[in-house]
Amino acid sequence: MSTYAVAPLDEATWPDFARLVERHNGVWGGCWCMGFHPEGVGRGRTAEGNRAAKEGRVRAGTAHAALVFDGDECVGWCQFGPTDELPRIKSQRAYAVGLVDLPDWRITCFFVDKGHRGTGVASAALGGALDEIARLGGGTVESYPEDVEGRSVSGSFLHNGTLALFEQQGFTRMRLIGKNRWVVTANVPSEPRPGG
Repeated sequence: MSTYAVAPLDEATWPDFARLVERHNGVWGGCWCMGFHPEGVGRGRTAEGNRAAKEGRVRAGTAHAALVFDGDECVGWCQFGPTDELPRIKSQRAYAVGLVDLPDWRITCFFVDKGHRGTGVASAALGGALDEIARLGGGTVESYPEDVEGRSVSGSFLHNGTLALFEQQGFTRMRLIGKNRWVVTANVPSEPRPGG
C-alpha cells in the first residue's frame, strides 16, 4: 500500500487533475466530473464543453474535490460540494421519499487511475474530502454508495464508492434508495479530524 498525499482541487492543482482526466479520455465518456453539477452531461454537451465548464468552475471556486497524489502525479479524486453545487444525484425520486433536510455537503464521485486501483486511493480521497469539509466549516455530509457485500462488482464502475468505504470513515446508513444504493451521513465538525 502506497502512502498518498491529498490536496484540494483549485487553480494550482487544476493541471494535475486535467492530466489524469486526459489520460482516461475525459473519464466516463468525456464527463470531466461534471455529471452532478447543475449543467450535467449528455444531450448537447461535449467532452470539450465539459472540460471548459469544469475549469471555469474550478477557477470560480464552485467545484470541490480532494485530489490524491503519488509523488507528483495525481492518481485519483473524491468530488464533494455543497448541495446546490451538486444537485444532480442519481435515484432522485427514491431519494425524495423520507427526505427531511438536505445535507450541507454531498460526496458524489470518485475516480482512481487504472494503475492505482485497489491501493487505497479511494480511502485517501474520502479522508481528504472530509478534512477539506472540516476546514471549510463542517456540517452534515451525505453520500450514496453501493453495498457490494456478497456481489461481484467491478470497483471501476462504482462512481460513488462502496458502503464499506464510507462505514470505515464513520458514516451511518440512513435509508435505501435503490436495490443496493444507500444514503449515508456523517457529521463533520469544523476542525481537523483525528488523524487528518
